[in-house]
Amino acid sequence: MDQERYNAREAEPKWQKIWEDAALFQTGNGDSRPKYYVLEMFPYPSGRIHMGHVRNYTMGDVIARYKRAKGFGVLHPMGWDAFGMPAENAAMQNKSHPAEWTYANIATMRAQLKSMGLSLDWSREIATCDVAYYRHEQRLFLDLLDHGFAYRKQSKVNWDPVDCTVLANEQVIDGRGWRSGALVEQRELTQWFLKIGAFADDLLSGLDTLTRWPEKVRLMQANWIGRSEGLLVRFALAPVQTSQESDSVSDAVSEVEVYTTRPDTLFGAKFIAIAADHPLAAACAENNPELADFIAECRRMGTSVAVLETAEKKGYDTGLRVHHPFDENWLLPVYVANFVLMDYGTGAIFGCPAHDQRDLDFANAYGLGNQPVVCPPDQDPATFVITDKAYDGDGTLIHSRFLDGMTIPAAKEAVAKRLEEQTLGNAPQAQRKINFRLRDWGISRQRYWGCPIPIIHCEDCGIVPVPRADLPVVLPKDVSFDEPGNPLDRHPTWKYVACPQCGKAARRETDTMDTFVDSSWYFTRFTDPWNAGDPTTPEAIAHWLPVDQYIGGIEHAILHLLYARFFTRAMQATGQMGEVREPFAGLFTQGMVVHETYRDKAGAWVNPGQLRFETQGNERRAFLLDSGEEVAIGPIEKMSKSKRNTVDPDEIISTYGADTARWFVLTGSPPERDVIWTEEGVQGASKFVQRLWRLVGELMQAAGSEEPAEPAVFGPAASAIRKASHGALIKVESDIERLHFNTAIATIHDLANKLSASIGAIESEEIGADVRFACREAASILIRLFAPMMPHLAEECWAAASFAGLAAQMPWPDADPSLVVEDEMTLPVQVNGRKRADLTIAREASEAEIQAAAAALEAVQKALEGKPVKKIIVVPRRIVNVVA
Repeated sequence: MDQERYNAREAEPKWQKIWEDAALFQTGNGDSRPKYYVLEMFPYPSGRIHMGHVRNYTMGDVIARYKRAKGFGVLHPMGWDAFGMPAENAAMQNKSHPAEWTYANIATMRAQLKSMGLSLDWSREIATCDVAYYRHEQRLFLDLLDHGFAYRKQSKVNWDPVDCTVLANEQVIDGRGWRSGALVEQRELTQWFLKIGAFADDLLSGLDTLTRWPEKVRLMQANWIGRSEGLLVRFALAPVQTSQESDSVSDAVSEVEVYTTRPDTLFGAKFIAIAADHPLAAACAENNPELADFIAECRRMGTSVAVLETAEKKGYDTGLRVHHPFDENWLLPVYVANFVLMDYGTGAIFGCPAHDQRDLDFANAYGLGNQPVVCPPDQDPATFVITDKAYDGDGTLIHSRFLDGMTIPAAKEAVAKRLEEQTLGNAPQAQRKINFRLRDWGISRQRYWGCPIPIIHCEDCGIVPVPRADLPVVLPKDVSFDEPGNPLDRHPTWKYVACPQCGKAARRETDTMDTFVDSSWYFTRFTDPWNAGDPTTPEAIAHWLPVDQYIGGIEHAILHLLYARFFTRAMQATGQMGEVREPFAGLFTQGMVVHETYRDKAGAWVNPGQLRFETQGNERRAFLLDSGEEVAIGPIEKMSKSKRNTVDPDEIISTYGADTARWFVLTGSPPERDVIWTEEGVQGASKFVQRLWRLVGELMQAAGSEEPAEPAVFGPAASAIRKASHGALIKVESDIERLHFNTAIATIHDLANKLSASIGAIESEEIGADVRFACREAASILIRLFAPMMPHLAEECWAAASFAGLAAQMPWPDADPSLVVEDEMTLPVQVNGRKRADLTIAREASEAEIQAAAAALEAVQKALEGKPVKKIIVVPRRIVNVVA
């Protein structure tokens, strides 16, 4: 090779242009090769990529490049999840239009991603804010509406008072909006919903087929869907004489229906709790201002389960009482409680404080007491008590009359049978029921920068879908963000339109869709983004889906992934999806890129680029570059702008090159775990780039300028080189298939060490045809091994070595099995059942030879302590047992 050092600044733009000019990574839908669809979760165009993007997209790119080399037709597209509140917030701050901000960010981030050398098919690029995309989303909405999967109803919603929009339960984190951080309120609004609940059972059972998903993700989804088997139990309301209002309510309502998964604990019941929105609560509050105020207080809480679980448990005694199902004289008080949701079960529960922590907290707060009815196996029923911690484990029934001594499953069955035989009125007092925690998906958002819902409201005709011929409903450009709220709702002209049915004056739906709708079907659009007539093309869907490998963060385990699975099923039902049921056959959730944090004396966060470091022994200190002031080195945390512990990918690429950044984010840590960003690590990756460059040069120098024919016989030096190369080839191939990128890199490091040692040991006069062939072969294999991780360096090495074509187009090399069979094996040797030594011996050694060698080992002789050997048992290629 002509130059001593590899120049990334010159090489990387050069090869990126060559790839782009050759349209090397564009994949046609008529490709006859076996397909492989690799996809990383597409980014929100926030303005700049971060190191998390670098890691995520590098992983996908390694897979894409490897699969191409293995002979697959690879689909590896890129797009932008481009609608959402940040664009509106930026518009308000910068006095600009959300589209200007969004498309400027897309242009910046596209250039950054291209500088990484990603093998993306940019001809398929989509942005969810493009009319060409969301017109099809509107068509899908109308299809869902036609098939009964979309509907409108009034409901209680999570309202973000800062973003002035509705949030799904999943978007409320610890009682706050997932973007704004504002405390969420409850409001009653008329919303559009998608019937994800209709697919709850199918979504749950489908998890069993997703064998290439992380178990933790499948478990998270299963818990969120929340299938439970229980009883609907009817509690008869008792006449109450405490007040005229309560008496009139009890005259109008005869019972309270409760759904429970723990009917075995009925004899531990201490109260009934109903939701603030329960009809009985509303009836009681009509003439009770205090209760009405309490209900209003409950409504100011969020509607998510997480909020209710963590909030202080509060209740209001309605004065009503119900009869216990098994004892007419046992009356239970009825409370309106802030921890019961109308959307879950029946909006009413019976409280068993001894065996449910939420119920216990409530009972302790209101002095209701508790009665244990399940005794742990290690406790005496006579002395077992509950104070501040409920017991929800296994045990036998106590204090439960006819259930005493039963197991929990037996008690559940006994209660169910008896209540099914009892009657209340003219019906059984209980019936078995399967319930799901999953609620239908409210998609209405009160904002501008989202996909318009294609609905027109007419006073005469009601809800009227926009005719498909009139799609798309395009967002108006002349909007103002001078005041909070949805600009569409106050637009002077856009919202007013003639009714498509009667022609009278009507108005458009001004809510737009949740952005999670945009990302719930984008992977289908990538299969044929040029189809202007329909959202999907059946032939393309059948060929490309499901996605073979999907890569993204664990934070999307519930929201995005569950919605995408629902959409796939719903689109199949509407004829847009063919036979595909699961969108992502394989899922990988990568770890984050983390970094040390730093604070100055005033406590302000400091960026690592402002610091210099000194190391003395085991002590490491940091100082400000401009003033020399020492700063405190804090814990390693996720990179974030707020803590200023971010590293700009552009700076890394401009300083070290994209391949160095790519190599580093794949090194050291398993890909599912966090990787710690250190300057020393990046410098180490950069040095290895130069080492590979030199090593390829040394191999080609030893190989000579002419390509030799393969010799019939290889000497020891050539055999060592070939064994090292082919052994590494098999390991790297296996590691990439299993997404073990860090161990693949470790193997390449090891191969570099072995090849360097082999070349260094060869004298110039020993370089015969066999060594020249082995060196040339080793260079070819080595380059193709690191090509998926460092594609620019691979191209430069490939060209400098005068190999034909482009490295990116080369097939994956085939390993020679005869070269990866080890000549020796190592067997553990036991003496009387305890391991005493390891025996390394020829793989083809006979049983007698193995026995003799094992008996002769010094450690074995010492362990025998002079005792005679009775027998030596050899388990072929597994173990040797010496019996004395």
